Amino acid sequence: MTTADNTRLTKETASKPTNYKPDPNAVTISGIELDPNYTPDSSPESLKHIDRDIAEAGRFPYTRGLFPKGYRTRLWTMRQFAGFGSADDTNQRFKYILNAGKTTKTKANTGLSTAFDLPTLMGRDSDDALSLGEVGKCGVAIDTIEDMHRLYADIPIDQVTVSQTINAPACVIWAMYLAMAKQRGIDWSTLGGTLQNDILKEFHAQNEFIYPPEASTKLVVDTIEFQSQHLPKWNSVSISGYHIREAGSSATQELAFTLRDGMEYVEACLIRGLDIEQFAPRLSFFFNAHNEFFEEIAKLRAARRIWARMMRDRYGAQNERSWFMKTHVQTAGCSLTEQQPLNNIVRVAYQAMAAVLGGCQSLHTDSMDETLGLPTEQAVTVALRTQQILAHETGVTRTTDPLGGSWFMESLTDTVEAEALSYIADIDDMGRGPWKPEHASTTAIDDGGVVRGIHKGYFRRQIAEASYRFSEECENHDRIIVGVNEYVDNEEERPIDILTIPDSVETEQVERLSEFKKRRDADGVNRALDAIREAARNNDNVMPTLVEGALANCTMGEMVQAMADVYGRYTGGPEW
Repeated sequence: MTTADNTRLTKETASKPTNYKPDPNAVTISGIELDPNYTPDSSPESLKHIDRDIAEAGRFPYTRGLFPKGYRTRLWTMRQFAGFGSADDTNQRFKYILNAGKTTKTKANTGLSTAFDLPTLMGRDSDDALSLGEVGKCGVAIDTIEDMHRLYADIPIDQVTVSQTINAPACVIWAMYLAMAKQRGIDWSTLGGTLQNDILKEFHAQNEFIYPPEASTKLVVDTIEFQSQHLPKWNSVSISGYHIREAGSSATQELAFTLRDGMEYVEACLIRGLDIEQFAPRLSFFFNAHNEFFEEIAKLRAARRIWARMMRDRYGAQNERSWFMKTHVQTAGCSLTEQQPLNNIVRVAYQAMAAVLGGCQSLHTDSMDETLGLPTEQAVTVALRTQQILAHETGVTRTTDPLGGSWFMESLTDTVEAEALSYIADIDDMGRGPWKPEHASTTAIDDGGVVRGIHKGYFRRQIAEASYRFSEECENHDRIIVGVNEYVDNEEERPIDILTIPDSVETEQVERLSEFKKRRDADGVNRALDAIREAARNNDNVMPTLVEGALANCTMGEMVQAMADVYGRYTGGPEW
């Protein structure tokens, strides 16, 4: 969409007086004011240029979906998040989820999504002083290749797709996974799955970073390059808006910041000299599905359209698969309430339907008790059954993009797209500007708009402002949250079961790690760690040395620190 189109879509709002305050009942969570009635004049450009802007499902720019027959061709992957306690505990939950996803009619379409504990997310072993009290609490503790073997024991990883929610130490955890597969005699070319591996959003929202933004981006490029050479079925990075939204952003900010992060990785890969047709088809995305039903559908439709045009027109990709924006969606954890937690089942169901109507490729439904603690098996089962009912009982899979062509939906998609493009243009201006082919040889990673924006504190300010507006709306009762600021029960609620992690998990994990260190070849470990440092110093791809480090029985924390010896640790810029 051109700049003229952007102006057309926003001029009505811009023309209103500065003291204008819209009816709270008419405004989406992102602040988009909706008309009470939509007509063919509500979206004149898109409806006039249907073939250009909307098209049929399976045709550029994929507004209506990536595939002509949608879910008739393939149902979305029903992915449930699991990870707590020890590797053995999580392995049992994995098996439970896989069994719950079985069907007598068709092959199970269930994938595993691995949650790691906070020490692992921060690249620290369980025996690190800073890990005390956190081992296994919010995810599974992984320190060694032996832990990785126990985590996926008896699971056919060459047949089940595995997602790993790991970011700063993603290259290390992935290397340990690949080393484990090698020891099991599994060819890497058969492995399917996704490495979240989106470090840029950590600087915007989640704060689980280790190295400076420039070095962190370089490591993401290392994994993308390694995947393109060795793992044709693996998604090397899941560019994640989910956490940006959980931090309080609006839907349009989530969309813009996510896509611009993805563009930053593409540009870093082009600077490395990688072939866009080789790596782009394996990039994937991860979005949030919040409560604003139609806005969430419009967000996913606009996302596909923006990404397809950027890949073709901005970066010159010619392969149709390079234009595809494949996305995983998770229902909004930040929308769940501790009060009246059973209401969360209803919220999740509507959010999941929005994700499906928006055309996601895989979906995770939150458990209703996640605001209270780690989900219980019963809550996980209800969350999975929600997806299964949606898939098999509601009829939403029978036609592709059923809301496509709606005057309201097309107008809302245009508006969401225009606001996202405005943010993207601002981010471009903070760095090297819109990408040009000559930038591949004349600029560096640290010239990128996202990296520059991180150091300026741009993303954090934007998200904080959106979060403040939403909180103010809730406090003023302009936005109703059932059971929180309206329809509150005064009676004491019936308690629900909560999964707790005993302290013995940490004690046993530390003991296991101590025994592991005693049994290994110390000289071999030191040689492997020196090789990792050398690769980092020489600006080489670190993945081969990390795989060898895992095979040499280096721990996760040791390999992370070896790179920190070269890259340093990031504590935040002057604007933080």
